Amino acid sequence: MQQTILSIAGKPGLYKLLSRGKNNLIVEALDASHKRMPAFGTDRITSLADIAMFTDTDDVPLMDVLESLKTLEEGKKSGIDYKKASGAELAEYFAKVLPNFDRERVHASDIKKLIQWYNILIEAGITDFKEEMKPTEGDNVDDRKETEE
Repeated sequence: MQQTILSIAGKPGLYKLLSRGKNNLIVEALDASHKRMPAFGTDRITSLADIAMFTDTDDVPLMDVLESLKTLEEGKKSGIDYKKASGAELAEYFAKVLPNFDRERVHASDIKKLIQWYNILIEAGITDFKEEMKPTEGDNVDDRKETEE
C-alpha cells in the first residue's frame, strides 16, 4: 500500500497507482470521484512511503504517524476540523499523535495535510498503514545473495 498511494504536487488529495505507461503513470483519485488520469514525469509525484515527519530526534516515517493517528482516533476519521482549527489547536492535537514533533519545522499546513490525507485513506477503506508491499514483476529487486567469508 505504501508505495502505491501517491501525492502529486499541485493536485489535491491522494492517488492510487493503477499502472505504468511508457511515459506516464495511470492513477486514480482516492476521493469519491475515483477519477482516473495520467501523471507524467514532469509532475512531482511522491509515494507516501517516502515521506517522514520531523521530530526533535529522528524523522518518523509517515506510515508510523498515520498508525498513531489511527490509534488515537480508534480507526475513525479525525475528530478535529482541520479546516477551522487554529494553529495552536492543530499543534495541541498533533502532540497527542507525535509528542516530540519538531514545532519549528512542522507547520500548521503540514498537520492539516496529514489529517486530510488520513481522512481520505480512512474513507477509502485503507486502514493498514504498516502493510509491506511485495515486489512485483518488473520492480528493481536485488537478488544477490550474501556470501560467507
